[in-house]
Amino acid sequence: MSNLRRIALLPLLAAFTVSAVTLPELFNERLKSVVAVEFFVQAETERQPVTVMGTVIDDQGTIILPPAAIMPGIPPAQLREFKVYRPGSTEPANAAYLGPDAFTGWHYLRVEAKLRPGLVPITRYAPITGDPALSDELWGIGLRNRDEDFMPYFLSSRVAIVIKLPQKTAILGSDVASPGLPVFDAAGRFAGLAQSSFGQNFLLFSRNQHATPILLINVEESSVVLLAEEVLPNLGRVPQSVTGRPIPWFGAYGLQPMDPEVAKLLMLENQSGVVLSDIMDGSPAAQAGLEERDIVLAVDGQPLPRLKPDRVVVGYFGQQILRHRPGEALALSILRGTERREIKVTLGDEPRLAREADRDYLERLGFTVREFLYGDSLMHRAKPNERLGVMVQFVKPGTPVATAGLRADDWIREIDGEEIRAYAQALAKLRAIEADEKRPEFVLLVSRGGETAVLRIKLI
Repeated sequence: MSNLRRIALLPLLAAFTVSAVTLPELFNERLKSVVAVEFFVQAETERQPVTVMGTVIDDQGTIILPPAAIMPGIPPAQLREFKVYRPGSTEPANAAYLGPDAFTGWHYLRVEAKLRPGLVPITRYAPITGDPALSDELWGIGLRNRDEDFMPYFLSSRVAIVIKLPQKTAILGSDVASPGLPVFDAAGRFAGLAQSSFGQNFLLFSRNQHATPILLINVEESSVVLLAEEVLPNLGRVPQSVTGRPIPWFGAYGLQPMDPEVAKLLMLENQSGVVLSDIMDGSPAAQAGLEERDIVLAVDGQPLPRLKPDRVVVGYFGQQILRHRPGEALALSILRGTERREIKVTLGDEPRLAREADRDYLERLGFTVREFLYGDSLMHRAKPNERLGVMVQFVKPGTPVATAGLRADDWIREIDGEEIRAYAQALAKLRAIEADEKRPEFVLLVSRGGETAVLRIKLI
């Protein structure tokens, strides 16, 4: 720890000196609310180990992990062997994956009964009231890696700024906790959860290059804290399924914040707006009569707040949608040209996601295909009701398909000159090719980045 860090810690230590409860006592008690979690992602050719940190939220052994703990496209069936460890312990307990929550992004687990008596939910501690003030000292918990038995350690820093991103977030002067773990004030009150670090920009100098810009992200510690008032009301959003459904669907993308000059011209300087760039055919937004270039000014009677930077309002609008359930009405105040209108959108069910898609690994050919989804049609500018072809999910290095130039995220349109109109059709053709050991080659027509290519794959 640097001398500067030691000096910054002195006011916090002084606060605990006059308190009835010492800092070590508070720290050790709050360790009961944090855990380390290990699991595997079962990929096509290997098992990828993952270690993350989590926070206990109730007496049933429910644990939340940060959004970045699991990539959004990974199927739940590939998540294996969840193990939960107390800080400083090498004795694991099994846990079940409950799924993700679309609104918060958190992933939920439930640990087996044998570990629960030693855990304390974060809700057991009183939260801070109001926003932490500029320069207030906060402290948090970090955990080392497994080779050090997940030993806990103390971190502290001062509040540099409190800002809405769009949720109320404190940014501290230095790292204060491991991502996903709680942060407290001097009295031990719950202040919030550490989020993934924003990263810092640096310049890299070398003999051959001058000042190459790089972004470095600390994955073990963070200075970004989602405040308690944003955390506590949402802890009960335990998923109903491992896929996170039900998920509401609005049906517009490419959203943009209202241009400040436009806002000034329309005398809307004191609020924000969201411009609807693209309305998906057949979506709830389209069915409600929304049009491209409509400007959303209010949701459920509440004007969109003025946030900085301007793009943050797009995230705020998305969160207002995710607060609802499929089938519920979303009341919008919009501006179309110079006319203000009130429109109700009945939210639908989110179309099938990548983590839910059918997929198969063709071991001899060396690649994985999955079904073509609604989201793929948006990426490739195809009509959503004409979901032709299949997507490449994974390509094994050194295989014939890799040598021929096939890549992950390629869109296979034809196999051996036959247009692919369904996933089952593509899978049957590819399995027949894989089973024919005398076949010398096969041909794929793929789309990539708006361009089409013919790949001739040599098998012999």
